[in-house]
Amino acid sequence: MYNLNDKTAVITGGADGIGKAAAERFAREGASVVIWDYNEEKGNQTAAEIKASGGKAYFLKVNTADFEMVKDAAAKTIELTGRIDILINNAGITRDSTLKKMSPEQWQQVIDVNLTGVFNCTKAVADYMLERGSGRIINTSSVVALYGNFGQTNYVAAKAGLIGMTKTLAKELGRKGITVNAVAPGFIATEMVAKMPENVLSSMRDKTPLGRLGKPEEIAAAYAFLASDEAAFINGAVLSVDGGVVIG
Repeated sequence: MYNLNDKTAVITGGADGIGKAAAERFAREGASVVIWDYNEEKGNQTAAEIKASGGKAYFLKVNTADFEMVKDAAAKTIELTGRIDILINNAGITRDSTLKKMSPEQWQQVIDVNLTGVFNCTKAVADYMLERGSGRIINTSSVVALYGNFGQTNYVAAKAGLIGMTKTLAKELGRKGITVNAVAPGFIATEMVAKMPENVLSSMRDKTPLGRLGKPEEIAAAYAFLASDEAAFINGAVLSVDGGVVIG
């Protein structure tokens, strides 16, 4: 366990999936969790569940692709908790299609949320971290950013862009006491993935040397480590949490 007492963690896309697992993990570690998500029903439900378990959690409805909305959410978070120590840029969407069939709208929607949304959240939060002279920013990339994936030009472009953004921000912000790292999940057994056809799930497992899909909690554990004092000298890294897919 990592001691995150008295810390405030903003988790984008924290209403369900990996984000929910992260919100629950950070609350157990003692952090005040602020969930930024567009799904009001699930976001409030997740916050309520955390509070019922004795944790500290808040929900703010945020479209990360809208900078003004993000800036307002950052200010509201400061009102609620007095600080922002950790930012987990976890929110993301998919609009999969081959290049031939992909519409400009599908391309732009994914870039807006998965890449521009991370810029928006990081820019809005970084000023508060700079004032304190410390902070942890963790971006959610993907294993497909490292080797590509059929039918995901938009998603892979955004997630690969996050790796470049992570390394650049690590250089810009590191000397100010703020570390910036990325986690690259592999095939993770979220509710969305679980609904896929069995032949697709079997293919995912076959591509993973450990022979199984990852758990959302395993990605949350990587977030918690990178947010902790134990990771204080890790900056600009990309941590693959994929069961060995990249060496497959």
